[in-house]
Amino acid sequence: MIGRVQEHLEAIYGITCAARAEVFVVDTEAAAQLGATGRCEEELLVHEGEEELELALYLAPALLHRLKPYESGPMAPLLERELDGFCQLAEGVSHFVYVAHTATHGRTVSLLELEAQAEVDKFALCLLHRWGDGVGAWAEELRRRLFDRVSYREKLSEAERWRYVEANRLSRNFCSRLMGHVTARRLERLLSDLRYAYRLGAEAKLRHFAQVS
Repeated sequence: MIGRVQEHLEAIYGITCAARAEVFVVDTEAAAQLGATGRCEEELLVHEGEEELELALYLAPALLHRLKPYESGPMAPLLERELDGFCQLAEGVSHFVYVAHTATHGRTVSLLELEAQAEVDKFALCLLHRWGDGVGAWAEELRRRLFDRVSYREKLSEAERWRYVEANRLSRNFCSRLMGHVTARRLERLLSDLRYAYRLGAEAKLRHFAQVS
């Protein structure tokens, strides 16, 4: 499942990431030793040295167990029955791929940029797995579930809560602008807009996401 999500992200954005997320997955004990907070089922752990970046991806065993029955075969049943679990795994893989991609191109990434891109990635992954007849209705329901019916953990710091709320607002704006391509079934235009935004960096990406149609 981890490999499938990474391959799909690479296909959506027209990129190739040499580092494979599944190779960097660590168990609960190793994650704790590396400084994981233990507050969620997915967490990207990053250590920046003078000339290198070290990554580890924690995905909770319980999360992987829930998704195991859907490792092969069509994704539609997974999105119907385990959307939350899929989105948690997708967020972890999104973080990994985006950090690896930006590091390869020699630039840094802010936590807000990372979170906002992950929200867009989850929307794009789920949307394109269901592309076809009836995609418009599915996209509207997906947008409501990902961006409107949300809640935040009580133990977040003020700065963390602001970051998650702002990432939701920014990604919701951008994904709402994409809906015109969805309803008109303009797949190439949709992919073009996603790829353009993905390659923007830092403040340029956040300004682009913030635009309201």
